[in-house]
Amino acid sequence: MRHRVAGRQLSRNTAHRRSLRRNMAQSLIEHETISTTVQKAKEVKPFVEKLITLAKKGKLQHRRRAISLLGNRSIVAFEDGEPVKKGTVVGKLFSELGPRYLDRPGGYTRIVRLSLRRLGDNGELVLLQLLGADEPLKRERRGASKRRARRRAKAAAQPPAVVETQPVETPEEPAAQTPESGSEPAAQQQ
Repeated sequence: MRHRVAGRQLSRNTAHRRSLRRNMAQSLIEHETISTTVQKAKEVKPFVEKLITLAKKGKLQHRRRAISLLGNRSIVAFEDGEPVKKGTVVGKLFSELGPRYLDRPGGYTRIVRLSLRRLGDNGELVLLQLLGADEPLKRERRGASKRRARRRAKAAAQPPAVVETQPVETPEEPAAQTPESGSEPAAQQQ
């Protein structure tokens, strides 16, 4: 029985799974979109989202935690056939991605299913992407908004019920006269 066993095995031992997760997360942070299988994408997605949440906090202890979880490989670009170092993965995570998602409460990545299948084992391919800064948050559920719209339309169609209220007559009691106030009421004395 495998009760309460979290995560996917992915036909790999523990060290290989950890390396796979780190490498895929580093590639996603570097390129902002990667193509992989559904199972691997679902395994990497929460890991990357936790790293981005660390980057949003942005303090030294969070940077050290990200380095320990992810590693700090260099981002290398080739210009004129020469490798040029552009920075590090953790540097990009904390300088670009953290500030980009500062006002977003989660959901930094998305999985887009592709119609292509992988050669060899016919595995289902997906794109794992980081969302852009200008993409809106998820909208409300359509079912709930339809129900709400029906209620509003129904309330608008029915005229509001007119409730007639009659003033309640209360007998006025004469003001109790005390020997200090004299014979005139207090309002008339002034």
